[in-house]
Order: sequence, then C-alpha cells, then structure tokens
Amino acid sequence: MSSPLAVQQPVLTEEQVNALCAQSAVRMEGLRASLRAHGSALVAFSGGVDSALVLKLAVEELGERAVGLTAISASVAPEEAEEAKAFAQRLGARHVAVDSKELDDPRYAANPANRCYFCKTELYAITDKYKADLGLCVVLDGFNADDKKDHRPGHQAASEHQVRSPLAEAQLTKAEVRAWSNRLGLPTWDKPQMACLASRLPYGTQVTVERLKQVGAAEKAVRAFGFVNFRVRYHGEVARLELAAEEHARMLDPMTRDAVNAAIKAQGFTFVAVDLEPFRSGRLNDALRAGHALPVLSS
Repeated sequence: MSSPLAVQQPVLTEEQVNALCAQSAVRMEGLRASLRAHGSALVAFSGGVDSALVLKLAVEELGERAVGLTAISASVAPEEAEEAKAFAQRLGARHVAVDSKELDDPRYAANPANRCYFCKTELYAITDKYKADLGLCVVLDGFNADDKKDHRPGHQAASEHQVRSPLAEAQLTKAEVRAWSNRLGLPTWDKPQMACLASRLPYGTQVTVERLKQVGAAEKAVRAFGFVNFRVRYHGEVARLELAAEEHARMLDPMTRDAVNAAIKAQGFTFVAVDLEPFRSGRLNDALRAGHALPVLSS
C-alpha cells in the first residue's frame, strides 16, 4: 500500500529493489546491530521516507525501548503531521507529538541561509528533554548518506546535540532507503520529498505563520488535482509552481491549467507562474552553489 502522497508509478522496479537491498545487506545488518547496541532510542520522526525507516528498524530491534517524536509547528503541513501519527500507530510504535516553537526565534524567522540550523536546534532541545524524561539512551535522526551532498546546516545542530544518524553511518543512500522501505512494506517507500514549508520561501524572505499557511494551502490545492512532485514557491504576490518533468505535460491541458491557476490564486496570490525548469529537491540551494551572497546568522 502506498502513501496518499506517493507517486503514481513505482520509483523503483522489483528488480532494482532486490539489487539495492542485496548490495547493502551487510550494511543494513550493521545498522541493526548498532541500534541494538544503543539499548534504547528516541527517533526524531518527521514522517518522511528516511525517519520512517529508522523508526521501523528501531521498533523491530528495540521494541518498547524505541520512541518516535514528531515536532508540530506551522512549518509542517498539517497532513504531514497526521500521516506521521498514523504511521507510528500502524507500526505499534510509542509516539509523542510535541509543539515546536522555532518561529519564536527571530534568527529562524529572518530566514538566513542557515535557517535549518535554528530549526534543528529547537528540535534537538526538545528531543534532549524527552530523551532524559523517558530514560532513553540516544536520539536518532533520518540523515542519509546522500544528504552529505547538499547544504544541510541542520546537521551541525545534530552534531552539537550528539544526535546519531544511523542511515548515514551505514552509508545507506536514498535509493537504498527506498528499496529497504519497499522490502519492509512501508507505505512511505515511494513518498516524495516533503521538506518543511519554510523551504518554499527564498532565503532572506521573512518566515511568518501566514506565509507558511498560504503556501501550504496552495500546495494542498494543487495536490487535489493529482499532482505529486512539485513545490509552490512564495515570491510575494507571485506563486512560482515547480512541477516534476513527468508532470509538466498535464499543465498543457487548458482546463487543468485554468483550474490550478484559480486554486492557487484562491489562497491569496495575485499571479501564478509555472517554472520551465522541472522541480528537483534542493533547488532552493542553487543560489548557494552559484556563490551568491546570502545572509547567514551566527548561533
């Protein structure tokens, strides 16, 4: 069974799943052994592909000594929070949902290029507290081996809080994470990348609850038309719609285009533009790779 937000066609064939699992089987066994060695763990569980696999494995290896924690804030689409709760319940995992207050930090709200550092600092302060309160030994996140290739300032916060990254430590790539999720029957195996809503705002654009709700509602409206891999980027009065390459053709249909345009405008945007470059994860960081000077705030 696939996630309600999953792609319409499998991103991996059965043959590819078998090959990816075979090539990483030894590393997966090492990961399981490391989980058992921890004795108990709190999993920072967003509901995404990576942290879902970590929670699944932690529950299998540690049972009741594994707990998932989901942070809830305006930066998280409401449907994502509900999916996380449903997933944990399906696993039979112990799970807590906790309000996160990163928007109260003016450094986060200023939306610098290292915004994620301040968000994760708030998250790991919460996980540290719950780890202590529940008497658990370690906090785990869903950072995978491929995440090392992108701008991930949140990982600095993880290091500062001694958070462990079992997927990255086992050198599991995103494709291998998806393959093992498929093998283990997780509904998240083909789920699209679902970064926090603040990533829809260009660096330097103030993050507010109203703007987060606006882009979240716009994306929910687009998703209602059956689009899956996309982003609605905030540019003041303009919503810039990034669609995955395989979904661009649908926007050529006049009825679909008009309906999507109206749905996005209904969320408070004056203009809607469809980006000619297909959506891909990490496009927000293109300006960093291009060497553009962007604001960075010290911790």
